[in-house]
Amino acid sequence: MARTLDPVAHAVRRDAFLDAAQRLIQSKGYEQMSLQDVLDEIAVSKGAFYHYFESKEALLAAVVDRMVEAGVATMEITATDPNLSALQQLAGMFATLTQFKTERKDFLLELMKVWFHDDNAIVLQKMWQGTSVLLTPLLAGIVRRGNTQGTFTVTSPEGTARVLMSFLRGLNNEAGHLFLARQENAVSLDEVERTFASYWEAFERILGLPSGSWKIVDDDVIKAWFG
Repeated sequence: MARTLDPVAHAVRRDAFLDAAQRLIQSKGYEQMSLQDVLDEIAVSKGAFYHYFESKEALLAAVVDRMVEAGVATMEITATDPNLSALQQLAGMFATLTQFKTERKDFLLELMKVWFHDDNAIVLQKMWQGTSVLLTPLLAGIVRRGNTQGTFTVTSPEGTARVLMSFLRGLNNEAGHLFLARQENAVSLDEVERTFASYWEAFERILGLPSGSWKIVDDDVIKAWFG
């Protein structure tokens, strides 16, 4: 007789692996974390691990996927709030994302150290593909509402949302490289602020907003991360 899979138990055990990996990445770093560390953390066998994940890299991808899903779910609350204007929804989405990242700052900083290695390029690519699938419809809905309200002036909300996602990916990668450069005193805080400002300006022009309408990230947040 075929073994019956309990989906709840399966999800709970899988989450235990993800929780352990996230703790170890934050405390030891991804490169220093071994598969045996994960097994010891939750007292399971290597066979049990391979029942859920193909490799250490697959475990990292799953940790990132879960974080992305949680972040987008948090942003969705603001993005779909009918009591907010489209611009408030958009600004609120990014404020929520900033808070979400700040609450996980130590983990994200450890992750950033290996994020741009060639070995993790596939994980990074898949993360952005997953993020785009989840976030693009939310952005399209906000842009469509902003058009109706006369706040935004775009031809295609769906196309604009895809363009915004492309810019967000660029901003995220730029921010990561700038953060690492700041750790080595290779760039100034002023240069970081100018880079963010250029993205704000691009976003405003894409949406047809007046200059200075909003900022993706507040100056205080930039100083907290890059100062």
